[in-house]
Amino acid sequence: MYTAQGTIKKDHQIDQYIPLVRRLAHHLIAKLPASVQIDDLIQAGLIGLMDAISRFEEGQGAQFETYASQRIRGSMLDELRSADWMPRSVRQAQRKIETAVVKAEQSLGRAPTEAEVAKQMGLPLEEYQEMLFESRGAQLVFYDDYAEDGDGEGYLDRQMDGDETADPMAMLGDQRFQGALVEAIANLPEREKMLMGLYYEQELNFREIAAVLGVTESRVCQLHTQAVTRLRGKLRDF
Repeated sequence: MYTAQGTIKKDHQIDQYIPLVRRLAHHLIAKLPASVQIDDLIQAGLIGLMDAISRFEEGQGAQFETYASQRIRGSMLDELRSADWMPRSVRQAQRKIETAVVKAEQSLGRAPTEAEVAKQMGLPLEEYQEMLFESRGAQLVFYDDYAEDGDGEGYLDRQMDGDETADPMAMLGDQRFQGALVEAIANLPEREKMLMGLYYEQELNFREIAAVLGVTESRVCQLHTQAVTRLRGKLRDF
């Protein structure tokens, strides 16, 4: 396990932290379209792990796992930036769902059910649920990725309509936005609210959340997409 100099061998460190790479990959994949493969993220994460092992210096004021997590996540994001991983068809589907949710809520005066959103879109429920699954990757704000694609369109530009000069980080710090976000989350249907807490606060992945809720992993994916879409509709003014 140790070298002649008394340091832990790199290959042992890699084996030790592979579960961390897998956990971060599974947490990130839930935010991405079905076209992104988990194995690609894990491979990129392993590169980040090896980079972290080679760069980390003990005594620099950070725990290795914290440092490695940042390098692993950064490597995965770099992998995503290297390809147009958010197809235009997915972005269009997200906007259609969001518009339908907003219209249904305005008409009903409450959060619409999936069946009511499907009716608003003129789709059978099963087709709407499949659309939710295929549109996974819907984000409220994903500020890790500012990279532009070949058309000069960054991820935040893809995901958020509005003033192109707006600073998303400043928006996140806006107390009015924070208050509106808290209220919007509080008004989510109970199961979607629970899902958001399990995912964003307790950092469970979709497979773990599926076990808690007693549903399939794909169903959790559908509910997450719908919850984020509801929130985006509520926060359109921002």
